[in-house]
Formats: sequence, structure tokens, C-alpha cells
Amino acid sequence: MSIKRDFGIVDGKSVYLFTIKNSKGMIAEITSYGATLVSLVVQDSKGEFDDVVLGYDKFEDYRKYKNFFGATVGRVANRIENSSFKINGVQYKVAKNEGENHLHGGIVGFDKVVWEEEVQVEESNGSIEFSYLSKDGEEGYPGNLKLRVKYTITEDNELKIEYFAISDMDTIVNLTNHSYFNLSGQGSGDVLKHKIMINSDKFTVNDKYSIPTGEIAEVNNTPMDFRVLTYIGENICSDYEQIALGSGYDHNWIINSSGNKLSKAAEVYDEKSGRIMEVYTTKPGVQFYTANFLTGLEPGKGGTTYSKRSGLCLETQYFPNAVNHNSFPSPILKANQKYEHSTIYKFSTK
Repeated sequence: MSIKRDFGIVDGKSVYLFTIKNSKGMIAEITSYGATLVSLVVQDSKGEFDDVVLGYDKFEDYRKYKNFFGATVGRVANRIENSSFKINGVQYKVAKNEGENHLHGGIVGFDKVVWEEEVQVEESNGSIEFSYLSKDGEEGYPGNLKLRVKYTITEDNELKIEYFAISDMDTIVNLTNHSYFNLSGQGSGDVLKHKIMINSDKFTVNDKYSIPTGEIAEVNNTPMDFRVLTYIGENICSDYEQIALGSGYDHNWIINSSGNKLSKAAEVYDEKSGRIMEVYTTKPGVQFYTANFLTGLEPGKGGTTYSKRSGLCLETQYFPNAVNHNSFPSPILKANQKYEHSTIYKFSTK
């Protein structure tokens, strides 16, 4: 079974930290607060192990700061324009927490609640599962939504995250994980010399608030083209409008995939450590974010601080603001229908 220890208390409710691992030395720590990935230790090409995700040593910092390090975010990840949407002709207003817009589930999203540990039937130290009931009206969303998130470390050095949900009313759901990765090890500096491949020919164009306008653009002949491994820092300071608006990369790429099957979304390679991370998902999009707004003023793990570009996110998802664009894949979950999706972060070296 997973190792369990105390991590903190919220409103009299205990928060725990769980450790899961495989036989090859890959270890993850996940807390029931936000169903959050706190650390992920993987091997480099020399056989050394490092923690490759950004986070905090202290539980109180997960409550205090809003960087979403490692968190399960929802009910709807990313942005909803004007914090409103319609389902079945009914207008819903959700919490405004980024100007006039809604970001990552609102003021108290899934990253800021205590999830329940689910007892595993199988005797395995490689997985942990959490559940949460998001009640009708929470942050403005309709429907009582029952959720489960399962983390598994496989013998193939994969971190697999599986999401399940069901609602008693038509609602919208778009769950993702918001881990910041640095394959040289957290606290080791920026990721500008990491190379990234994104399996995508197109991306959704953003306005100045990082919200898709509905326009879909080709990556060809733009700094958004990552169809082959490219240094992250190569064009990150470009005057290309989309990069300038976001102070770097913070965009949704449309994955070249065939329906809801598990497809390769991206690959990251760090020459320094030799680590490779491949990302697979059943979702149609992936948000590539280059930690554009980390300041270096907040504490990180092990006495470090995290500055701009010190990590990268690959958030698998429905497209941002999809509920307000009929041309995008719909995030609407019909009453009593099952929401399921999987994302895999697979590690290897060369």
C-alpha cells in the first residue's frame, strides 16, 4: 500500500501526504490537499535521482500561494471568458478570479479543497486514488459532481493520472494536472535549454487576456512550431504577437490525434540530465506554459526560489473557453454520463 503521513490541517480536517513508487526507484508524493503532486523523483542518464517538479516543503505554502504547483485543477481548468456560459439556454455565472474572467475553477477550485483517500482493493504501493464531491452551485457551477483522480507509477517509469466524474445535472468539466516540470531537477534554474516537441499542426489564438478568440492558426512558419524537438529558449523572446501578449508561451495546441484514444501530445528532452519526458493523453489539447509569472520571491523546495522560466507545464485539456466556442470540442458533461480521461508522463533517458 502507499505510505501515508500527516501533512497539515484545514478547518479541523487532516491533510495527508502519500508516497507511491515502483521497483526502479521512481517515487511520487501526492497530498490529499488539491489531489496535488508534491514531488516526482526520477533517474537521469548517470543513474542519479532528482525531484523534477516544482513545489513547496511546507503545507501552509500550498494554501497561501496561487501557482497551482502540481494541483488537480477544475471544475474547469484554464479560462472562461467573462466568467459566464450557457447550458441548455440557461446562463451561468462563475467566480471571477482573473479580472473579469474565470481561471482554473475559481476562488476555491479543486486545488484548494481536501480530497478523500479512496481505499485500494489491490495491494499496490504504486497507486493512490482520491475522491471529492463538488456540490451544485460551488463556484457557480451547476450539478452535484462526483469526482475521482487516480495516480499510478508503473514499472515502465510512467506517472499515469486518471480522471473520472459524473454529475446529476448537465454541467461543464475540464480537469487537468498543473505540475511544473524541470528535468534538470527542481531549483536548478530555467528550462530554456530544454528541448520540446509538441505533436500539433495548429494552436488556438489568444487575446491579450490569454483567452482563445475562436481562431485556429497553423504553426507552420511561426515560433509556435514545435513539431520537431526545439530549444524552448530559441524564440521565447520573439516579438511574434502571440508570444509578446503572453510574456512567453501560454497557449493551447491542438493535438494531432484520432478521437478519444491515448495519443502522444508532447516530448521534452533535457541534454544536461539526459532525461526525456513523453506526454500522452486522451484529451484534444495541451497547454504549454513556460512559468512566465513566477517571480523568484516565493519559497520553493529545499530552500530554493523559483524565477521566471524555472519550469514548464504541459496541461492536457479541452481547449480554454471551449464552452463559449461551438467550433471547439465541447466540455459539456451531460447528466449521469461518465467523464473519463487519462494522461501519462513517461520518463526515460538517453
